[in-house]
Amino acid sequence: MTVSFDARRQAPAEYRYRGRGGPVTGVAQALHAHLFGLPEDGEPLPTALDALLQATHTATAPEQQTALLRQVADQLRNATEIIQRYQYRAQWDRLPVDVAEQLRDAHDQAQQVAQSLDLVAPAFSSPPAAPEPFGPQPRHTAAPPAPPTPPAARRR
Repeated sequence: MTVSFDARRQAPAEYRYRGRGGPVTGVAQALHAHLFGLPEDGEPLPTALDALLQATHTATAPEQQTALLRQVADQLRNATEIIQRYQYRAQWDRLPVDVAEQLRDAHDQAQQVAQSLDLVAPAFSSPPAAPEPFGPQPRHTAAPPAPPTPPAARRR
């Protein structure tokens, strides 16, 4: 099987167009790796939340899904630092008290979400457990012992 990709230039050279990589190249590399069972390129995960959102649509391997959740948790920790700085700034600038309180609440909630993601992320890379059936389960009890049968009488 031969697959060929070709992309047309969308900007002339005077705008410093460089034709290295891009979406078509990424698709071609992923298709090639998938068809031949090769490991996919170990590119680092994106750090921007919008790029992480896009990556969730293509992450199929359990390890990729776990890594994405961990990256989101890291980004939430960065967000908590940003929120905390603005909380301090609100206090320093003597903004209304409720502004600093709301920022503190947002900080605490983002921190809690990041910790929760750290806890659940490994579940995506481990094999799923057997599903538990719904409803009451029948009790398995030992059958009562059968009554002893009398010995057969001899006929004469």
